[in-house]
Amino acid sequence: MKHVAVLMGGWSAEREVSLNSGRACAIAAEKAGYRVTRVDVDRDIAAKLREIKPDVALNVLHGRPGEDGTLQGMLEILGIPYSHSGVMASAVAMQKDVAKVVLKAAGVPMPEGMVVSRFEVAKAHVMPPPYVIKPIAEGSSVGVFIVQKDHAHPPQELNRPDWTFGDRVLVEKYIPGKELTCAVMGAAPLGVIEIVPTVKFYDYEAKYAPGGSKHLLPAPVLPVVYQEARTLALAAHRALGCRGVTRADFRYDDSLEGTRGLVCLEVNTQPGMTETSLVPELAAHAGIGFEELVRWMIEDASLNR
Repeated sequence: MKHVAVLMGGWSAEREVSLNSGRACAIAAEKAGYRVTRVDVDRDIAAKLREIKPDVALNVLHGRPGEDGTLQGMLEILGIPYSHSGVMASAVAMQKDVAKVVLKAAGVPMPEGMVVSRFEVAKAHVMPPPYVIKPIAEGSSVGVFIVQKDHAHPPQELNRPDWTFGDRVLVEKYIPGKELTCAVMGAAPLGVIEIVPTVKFYDYEAKYAPGGSKHLLPAPVLPVVYQEARTLALAAHRALGCRGVTRADFRYDDSLEGTRGLVCLEVNTQPGMTETSLVPELAAHAGIGFEELVRWMIEDASLNR
């Protein structure tokens, strides 16, 4: 019986989401017949893993250190096969500014933007509103602001001494329209969901609070747009060198003709994995149940990813 360490928790801003993902995956892995050890990741994770000696690590961390390549590097050193993307793909995808350069070079359309000091951004508009301000290396819409046309000045929260998301932020042109997402599993893109927030903006709360958003699957867009989102999700996955399961997020300005309004925002190398998360929903739509998805991720685990 394969012994699986389900790595969850950690110390990022997304700790709670990771714990939920981890619990769901651990239960599914047990049902699938694996011996499971639940591991809440802290600074002595290497010692813990040496002690429990798992055959495989199912990485269900979100944010640092599980999503930025550092945990992956440690697992490589310990010789423990792991799920999801490897060291380089994880590190590049997590740094949104670097990922944009790689994805643009691969022909994946990205929003116009720039990296600026948060203090500069707080002083005055660095581009004509509407625009979006986001941390360079956070997920789950943590620390994101949408600055609308009627905002006289940028958000002053950027000046706060307790701001924990780094001194450089990414400022991007706001793309109106629909929020779309598409998962890639191995070498195959799954379906496309349209996310309709029931709050003003699809923020952390809309992502995880019950009723925070509605998921329309398949996304009600033209077939050519649906297919292009799948094509671009796979192209982005490959360009970054990702492995296992990823999820690419898009904006689609449906006022533009054809697929011209489709723009990729980012690739998540450690997408949410509760039973109601987007990737399990997309897998279920493709006929892959949650238990089967978790089994696939465990069996896909390897070193040198």
